[in-house]
Amino acid sequence: MPIIAFQGRPGAYSDLACRQARPGWTTLPCESFPAAIQAVHDGVADAAMLACENSLVGRVPEIHTLLPEAGLHIVGEYFQRVEHCLIALPGAALGDIRRIHTHPVALGQVRRLIAELGVTPVTAFDTAGAAELIREWGRIEEGAIASELAADLNGLTVLRRNVEDAGHNTTRFYIVARDAAWPDPALSSMMTTLLFRVRNAPGMLYRALGAFADAGINMTRLESYMLEGSFAATQFLLDVEGHPQQSGLAQALAILPQLCDAWSILGVYPSSRPHHVVNS
Repeated sequence: MPIIAFQGRPGAYSDLACRQARPGWTTLPCESFPAAIQAVHDGVADAAMLACENSLVGRVPEIHTLLPEAGLHIVGEYFQRVEHCLIALPGAALGDIRRIHTHPVALGQVRRLIAELGVTPVTAFDTAGAAELIREWGRIEEGAIASELAADLNGLTVLRRNVEDAGHNTTRFYIVARDAAWPDPALSSMMTTLLFRVRNAPGMLYRALGAFADAGINMTRLESYMLEGSFAATQFLLDVEGHPQQSGLAQALAILPQLCDAWSILGVYPSSRPHHVVNS
């Protein structure tokens, strides 16, 4: 049975994304993103699910540092709706809860619930890890914010579903593997992720990005970050719609060697872009 690695504890939203994007695969929890990447390199896992951005909190900085050097290929993307649940020990009621434990980001997403219940928010290292703590402590006054999957895996009760303040809370994941798996260019709804570093000269970035606009290519994501502490060497990660072997994107890519010190394709994969994600 194929194995897909993720960062987090069993029942984390990354675990849920793995189960929904790759039904029937075995999920492998890892302590960190580097550990999940290494599991793929070592052949322990066939793929890894890596969170890259969230509709509320933005980019996941660690992935942008790790991915270019990971030596893996993006073979898919997946959008996971984050549906927070208030969970507790079986038999507990809303009125019993005195403290709510979860990841700091999740705490910031359930402010209305905290105010309504008048409880004390407590940070934990992970949403699913908070559920594990609730189970281990066995105290009826402790609650956690996590997924329904985390509740099921830990034998806990869901007191209330969809307690997040914003209904559009969604995390996007890259699915990475050792080998590239470019889809047939004749198919529609393709995505390509590029990495490039323009030459340090006036107008180079403008011309590089303009090449995609001139070719009619829709750009859905652009991230920039410094290389090795240098203010003169900026690397860009770019997600665009299309396949490198389709005429429009091929036209844009043909111009990059004239403008860039280095560029590479990190992956070509089917689009899973939901309707509520706004393209730039």
